[in-house]
Parts: sequence; structure tokens; C-alpha cells
Amino acid sequence: MKINFTVLIFILLGIKGFSQIPDFLGIPNTTPSVNKNPAPKSSNSVIINSALLPTEKSSFDVKSSHRENIHSRNEKMIAEDMKKIAKEEEIRIQKESYEKAEEKENAIYNFSSLSDKVGTKSYYDAFDKLSSLDTDNYSVGEANFIVENAYFNNKKSFMKFRSQIKETVKLLKRKMKEQKFDTLSNSSKNLMLFKFLSEDMSIKGKNHKALKYDFEDYMGKKDWTKMFVDKLMEKGSGQCHSMPLYYLILAEELGAEAYLSYAPNHSYIRFMNEEEQWIDVELTNGMFTGNSLILESGYIKSEALQNKIYMNNLNKKELLSQFYTDLANGYIHKYGYDNFVFKTINKALELSPNNIFANMIRANYDISRFELAMKNLGINPRNREELQNIRNYPKAVFLLNNANERQDKIENLGYEFMPEEAYEGWLSSMKKEDNKQKSEEIAERMKIVNAQKQKERAEALKKSPPAKKEEKEKPKTNEIPKAWL
Repeated sequence: MKINFTVLIFILLGIKGFSQIPDFLGIPNTTPSVNKNPAPKSSNSVIINSALLPTEKSSFDVKSSHRENIHSRNEKMIAEDMKKIAKEEEIRIQKESYEKAEEKENAIYNFSSLSDKVGTKSYYDAFDKLSSLDTDNYSVGEANFIVENAYFNNKKSFMKFRSQIKETVKLLKRKMKEQKFDTLSNSSKNLMLFKFLSEDMSIKGKNHKALKYDFEDYMGKKDWTKMFVDKLMEKGSGQCHSMPLYYLILAEELGAEAYLSYAPNHSYIRFMNEEEQWIDVELTNGMFTGNSLILESGYIKSEALQNKIYMNNLNKKELLSQFYTDLANGYIHKYGYDNFVFKTINKALELSPNNIFANMIRANYDISRFELAMKNLGINPRNREELQNIRNYPKAVFLLNNANERQDKIENLGYEFMPEEAYEGWLSSMKKEDNKQKSEEIAERMKIVNAQKQKERAEALKKSPPAKKEEKEKPKTNEIPKAWL
């Protein structure tokens, strides 16, 4: 028990009062006076000192009374302090009891923190770095590097990554001049990017190989790095996640406008050509496609189009939402579920509430958390009779409602599950000869139109050269962040 030093002092003071009473009121110690003229002695007379007559209280009586008051006061103070100590002890016990109950409840209903695992700190740092980005003006290359570098425990070099991107874009600009592409045309820039990624070519004596589709573990179930741009740049092969992101990173550095779009289990690139038509870039098989081919997958409902979860150009904020989703996905594959996943996915949903992939991860999180609670409570959620017992556990009911509400939201967004074999069959169908022929026609048409537009712009410049204007300084989104230096 905690010792109350105030009480101890008063106890000692009370003990001292019994052995040596201090002169608290300053009453003098009166001595009997001597009668200078004594009465004549008589054998029958009694001499009485008037000072000893009981006409008033003596000094001893006053001190005794005062001593009793002090002792009574001390006992009262001691009693009050003891009550205070008892109250504090009661509060402490209640707090400990509450904390133990809360700890027990957390163990039943929440995932254990994985913060003690090696490498999780790199994910926490990555979350903070993504959070520091301007949601409407950030570098796609930097955001993607932050996500992938977290998986590698922050061991990759951003300077090296950025240098490789810049060198590639330098080669692309040379190739554009070599083939007399309009370096100011957005359509020409995208056409050059498409050719670079889908065709073998030689640039200033350097041979470049087209990207290949990595059919082995293309969903990253065994090796999550199969999803990374880093792996694609190193190996020259990727899939529908890494290829479009690589395209966007190069487009950003080249100054081309392009967008990421989604289809079931799939992502691809879109840009507008010189005739103001949207062109779909399918990098997994190196083809230009149209909306009809995307819809042929058979897994896109009208609700999905209305809610813009598929075939929609992602803006910067929606794209950043996907980077948070990728960060959470990498964490799950490497460590599992805990509160970091919850925090990261909620951030993704805050930026883009209809992000179908973020909603699916949140649904999996809620379901997994409910199943964990059921396991800890000894209830089989797949047994209807046993499941009725959750009515005795309000927190379990809350978790089940959360999981059901998220499932309902995903269904209302228009999502329909697409099996892997159906996805693989759809990708293969794109390689049909008539689709290849159509892709070549789109590419040739773009080349002709781009050349015609370039010629028209050149003639217009000859007739009326534009007045020189001071260029406004553009935001330097590709500057190396101080965190990487």
C-alpha cells in the first residue's frame, strides 16, 4: 500500500503531545506568591494560599483541554486521509479490472498487432510518406516507389529508379525524332509509348525488347513482387498490374496524358487521340482495343458502369487511393491482418469511396475479424444453431453487421466475381486474328492522323508565329524527395 506521509507526520505529532505538551497558547507557568505579613500562628488555624483557590481554571486544565482538541483534530484528519486512500485504492482496482476486461475483449475481437515483426516499420513509414503527398499533384513514380520499397524494407534506391526512368524517356524522345513523330502531340507520345512497350526496336544502336506477359503466378499468390514495376523493369516481364503502372510512370516523365482504368481482375491504359476518341491500351498482349472487347468479359454489370468502378479514367485522387490499397495488399501478403490494414484501407476509401479493390479488402478484413471472434468464443459461424449464440455477445453482432454491410455495398456497386479461368479465357480471346488486325488499323490510323495534324500545326506556325510568352514554372513533381536523399 502507498504510504501517506502527511498522515504519518500527524501521528508522530500526536504521540509527541502525550509526552511533552507544548505551550501553544503562551500561558505563563504561575508560581504561588509568598505573604510577607503572615497571620499569627495558631495551632487551630489553617494557612491557605489564595493562588491555589479554585476560583478559575488552572494552566494545567487549559493545556489538557487544548491537548484533547489537537488529538481529536489529528484523529479526524487521519480518518479522512484513510478514507481518501481507500477511495484511491478502490479506483485503482476498478481501473485495473476495466483494463483487464478491455484487454480480454481485444484479444477476443481484435487482431493482434504485428508491429514486432521485422519490416513492418517500413510500411508505417510508407503510409506517412503517402499521406504527405499532395492528393492532386504528386509524382506517380514516387508514389509507386514508396509502396514497392516498403515491401523491400526500404532497401531500394529512389535515385536509381528515377535515373532509369529518365534514361528510358530520353531514348523515347530520340526515337520520336528519328521516326518524325510530333513531340508536342499527346497522341504521338502515347503511340510512341505503346510501340516501345509492345514492339522490339532499336534506338540509337541500342536494342530494346518488348515487354512480355508473365503467365507464371501472374496474381502474385506465391511471390507478391510479381505485381511490381521494379520486377518488370529488371526482368522485362510483368502483368496487368505492373505494366499499366509502368506506362503511367513513363507517360508522366514524357509529358503525355494517360489514365489508368479497371475491368474485372484487370487494369489497362486509356488516352485520347487527335480525333478526340478514347483509345484503350492493352499491354498484356500489346494491342489497341475498344470498349466492346472490355465488355466481352461478361462480368461487367450496368451498375458497375454507373458507379464507375470499371472503364472509368482514374483521376489523381482515385489513383492515390489505389496506391494505399496496394500498400495494404502488400502488408497482408507479407504479414497478415492487423490495425494497419484497417487504417490504410480506410484512407483509401476516404479518397475514393467506390474503389472496388479497397472495398473488397475491407470486406475481407471484416469477415476475418468476425471469424477470429467466433473462434475465440468457441462458436462455429457456419452452424446456424451455434450462430444464434452470438446474441449473447453484442460486439460479435456488431462485427457481423459490419461484414454484411460491406458485402452489400460491394454488391450494390455492381461487382461480380470473375473466376481465374474465365479471366484467362478472356485475355486469350483478345489475341484473335481479327482483334490483332483491328489493333493494327487503329495504330496506322493514329500515325496518319498524327502526321496530318503535325503538318497542319507547322503550316499554321509559318503563317502566324506565336508571340513568345514567359513560361510559368510547372510544379516539380519529379524532384527527389528529401526523404530519399
